Amino acid sequence: MMQTQPDTARPATTGSELTAYLDQVRTRRAELHDSLSAVDLALESAIGRGGVWRERLHAALAELAHDFSDHVEVTERPGGIYDRISASAPRLVPAIERQRAEHRDFAEAIDGFLAVLEHGGTVADLPAFREEVTTLVGRLRRHRQVGGDLVYEAYEVDLGGSG
Repeated sequence: MMQTQPDTARPATTGSELTAYLDQVRTRRAELHDSLSAVDLALESAIGRGGVWRERLHAALAELAHDFSDHVEVTERPGGIYDRISASAPRLVPAIERQRAEHRDFAEAIDGFLAVLEHGGTVADLPAFREEVTTLVGRLRRHRQVGGDLVYEAYEVDLGGSG
């Protein structure tokens, strides 16, 4: 018998559909966690290696950009988790709007850091650049925490730490 994928473009109408959708959210969260960890590792490497450090950070940020884009897609698409929470728990709408605004800010920041690394722009002060990226990673980790809290408040479902 052929199994069909749940329709994730509309809100879940059954418990099993919501469970399947939340599994997608968990997968994206885990990917985002792994990407953030890869950026952390790149940032921790010896900055004195210059070009090697920049290449490693670029690769990690490129993966983060991809996984962050996937995160935004699964949360903001029509019928996504933000629409679902807004419908089931309207009191959480202000927090969801803050999360959406952060998405725009984070995407711009990641793209900006990638542009500096891609276009051979001089990063005159690599320690300051590293500090800016480190700050962004911390903000993204807090964003994930708030997102997990929102899902818990709406559904009493724990998305877990890295998954």
